[in-house]
Order: sequence, then structure tokens, then C-alpha cells
Amino acid sequence: MTIDWNHFTPWTSLAGGMLLGLAASALVLLRGRILGISTILGGMLRATTGERGWRIAFLAGLLAAPVLYGLAGGPVTMRIDATASSIAAAGLLVGLGSRFGGGCTSGHGVCGLARLSPRSLVATLSFMVAGFATVFLTHHVLR
Repeated sequence: MTIDWNHFTPWTSLAGGMLLGLAASALVLLRGRILGISTILGGMLRATTGERGWRIAFLAGLLAAPVLYGLAGGPVTMRIDATASSIAAAGLLVGLGSRFGGGCTSGHGVCGLARLSPRSLVATLSFMVAGFATVFLTHHVLR
């Protein structure tokens, strides 16, 4: 295994992880809610007035963060080696998996594991195994 040192970003990755941890902690401490992106987004469809405001603010922050990072001079060049149809199919599968798994990687992997939830441990292990298998198949078997 080799590391692509040109694209190795430990400091920005650390900062992103710390911000995610801070956001998860603030949401649970201030609102009593678990930071799960799929649940926050899905809850917009049936949110009451008191619930809608923080959900909109959270989702707006998710969309604004990379824009602000780019304006601050951070590297925002992206390369996606996939077709639009494969990206749409992947998004659909992730959405279905989040629904069947009772949450997404942020809800289970970040918050659930921090709360020592056995259900989140199983879900996170399932996400990881499926991801490893997908990468192995697409990079070593199907090429």
C-alpha cells in the first residue's frame, strides 16, 4: 500500500473531524438530538415549526462549509471518475441502506459508537464491510 503524499491532508482532515465532533456534541447537548444526516434531512418532510429551524440551519451549514473553505483558499479540486447514472445509483443505494439500517454513517458511526450502542456497532461494521467489498470488487475484480 502506498500513500499519495500529494493529496495527504492530515491537518484539514483532523480539523474536519474535530468540527464534526463539536457539531455532534453541540446538537446532543443543546437540542437532545443525535447528529444523523439522513434523519435530519428526512425529518424536514414532517418537521414542526420548532424543529424546522435548526434542521435548516444545520443543512445550510453543510452546504456552506465547502464554499467558505474554498473562499478561504483551501484546495477544493475534486475529481470523480464515475458517470452521472452510477452516482445516482450509488446515492439511491446509500439512501435505501440508511433507511434499512435505521440511520446513516454519521448517526451510527459518530454518535452511536460514542454512546456505546451495540446496534450502531453492528451498523457501522456493516457499512465498513460493504464499503471494503465494493472497493475490492470495483478495483480488483471488475476491472
